Amino acid sequence: MRRVEFVGPQVGQDLVENGALALLLVSIGIACYLWVRFEWKFGLAAIIANLHDVIIIIGFFAFFQWDFSLTVLAALLAVLGYSVNESVVVFDRIRENFRKMRKMGVAEIIDNAITRTMSRTIITHLCTQMMVTAMLFLGGETLHYFALALTIGILFSIYSSVLVASPLLMLMGVSREDFIKTEKVAEEVLP
Repeated sequence: MRRVEFVGPQVGQDLVENGALALLLVSIGIACYLWVRFEWKFGLAAIIANLHDVIIIIGFFAFFQWDFSLTVLAALLAVLGYSVNESVVVFDRIRENFRKMRKMGVAEIIDNAITRTMSRTIITHLCTQMMVTAMLFLGGETLHYFALALTIGILFSIYSSVLVASPLLMLMGVSREDFIKTEKVAEEVLP
């Protein structure tokens, strides 16, 4: 045995509190970033989709009673960043489509954005999963639950940015006018 770790009740309580605080701060940071980059509807949709991924990972660990450690918490934060990156790619394409495809409806614009980013999404996730699979099987006991949490997060973030975040945009009523207002304001400011 090379290493033995023991987490006492006080350290465990600190882990829960600090982990919840870290997830909250990361979520707020992501929402602020997306709000500045896009608008509040995109930020809210991305946060709901990202928290969906985190809740599913935590659910797997709770259901199967796997060890939850600091490395798993690091994996949760990595999945949040990974998932928001995927959402930003889709949201960028949606914003671009609103500007280019003036005669199409909202549903067609979002569908086109998802279709055009799908091959990139699949390739990115497969390449990342190959590396995580190597960590899962060759990384030893220390990296096992980290890689397991990443695997679950990668699998669920594939569909959350496409099948959770984008439909939430439609439910929140995203429209072409959301982008036209910002363009008109920019034109008025710059003579």
